[in-house]
Amino acid sequence: MSEKRREKTRVRRRIWQQLPLIVALVVLWALLWGSFSLLNIVTGVLLAMLVMRVFYLPPVELSGRFNPLWFLVFLVQFLGELVYASFQVGFQALSPRGVTSNSVIAVQLITRSDFLLTLTAIALSLVPGSIVVEVDREKSILFLHALNTRTQDDIDKAHNRVLEVEGRLVRALGSKDDVRRMSK
Repeated sequence: MSEKRREKTRVRRRIWQQLPLIVALVVLWALLWGSFSLLNIVTGVLLAMLVMRVFYLPPVELSGRFNPLWFLVFLVQFLGELVYASFQVGFQALSPRGVTSNSVIAVQLITRSDFLLTLTAIALSLVPGSIVVEVDREKSILFLHALNTRTQDDIDKAHNRVLEVEGRLVRALGSKDDVRRMSK
């Protein structure tokens, strides 16, 4: 393959990788202006290109896979955990005993994808009662602060919950390699 052809292929791949960011920025621009007019879309695209040039970020490597069934499973489980944890934290806040024991738990994730690592951390932090306090990106470790972990069993449950959330996200959005590692 000639050098010119390789460069064209690289440019096309870079555009496809940046397309979700461009679309998100254009939609955000149109929502800020309150309309999806042609002028807003054109200026949104130009502004998105400018933002991507000025505030350069390396492209996010997506797997190219999307499993709608597993994504639905993730959403249903996430919403269920959200409701359950909200009531649980509410009762703890109103309890005269309060929260007696907390833990910071280190969880080694199976995936090495920055995208899935970020999604897992966000999903865990959105559920009341736990928050990701640190991420070791190179080793793919999440450090999670969890409420109400009095026993080793409670800590193990929090640890397993992190791996379950990661597993659902990997099955929904992960690469075939990630899915294969999850099933081992």
